[in-house]
Amino acid sequence: MNKYLSFLIVWFLFAFPVFSQTAQRLEALLNTEALSYDEAAAFVLEAANIRPANAPVFAGPAQAFSFAVEQNWLPRKAEGSDAARLDEVSLLIMKAFGFRGGAFYTLFQTPHYAYRELQYRNMLEGRTLPAMNVSGELLLFVLSRALDHAERIEG
Repeated sequence: MNKYLSFLIVWFLFAFPVFSQTAQRLEALLNTEALSYDEAAAFVLEAANIRPANAPVFAGPAQAFSFAVEQNWLPRKAEGSDAARLDEVSLLIMKAFGFRGGAFYTLFQTPHYAYRELQYRNMLEGRTLPAMNVSGELLLFVLSRALDHAERIEG
């Protein structure tokens, strides 16, 4: 019995900071009115379970952004600190999760058609515009829908 109690105490001491960091990170995300491309790339790639070569996680949001730009998932003209646009984050989500789209998305694979695909799949709700800034709340909403969609495809 003493062995189990000490295991639980050690687990709690090490696990509690991890849970606390995750909660703080999510709270900060929810309070962000306009995410940068760095932040958006980091959250989308983490949600899609995309990892850099030879590392378990990206070193930071800047590395995640660089990876997304190299893959042509974000526009090359974008700066990591710029406010992320919904249509361009839509393309990042479509590419990172490997979602297939309709005819126009398949032919052109542009941010506009990625945005339209997310609308069609009901991953975007309410009044949204392609050029609007992505808030933390909106990103979490869309990612939860994307994860649900990805699970239905795999399952």
